[in-house]
Amino acid sequence: MPIKSQAQRRKFAELLVSGKISPEVYERWNRGAGSKELPERVKPKAKSKSKRKRAAKAKPKRKTTTRAKKKSTRAR
Repeated sequence: MPIKSQAQRRKFAELLVSGKISPEVYERWNRGAGSKELPERVKPKAKSKSKRKRAAKAKPKRKTTTRAKKKSTRAR
């Protein structure tokens, strides 16, 4: 997965200098980004509203009437 922002690039460089990651790992991540100009920070994608509506709408449970109960016991 390539580096997506300047802040990530700085963080990985800091981890490389402190010895927490190897130079190979840093190069693999940095190579994916290439030489393109990266934004300072990347914001997470907003969730779609359609999924929120579906989750909020719940079907009400059907109430069983005494008539329905009697019919089901007769069938047995």
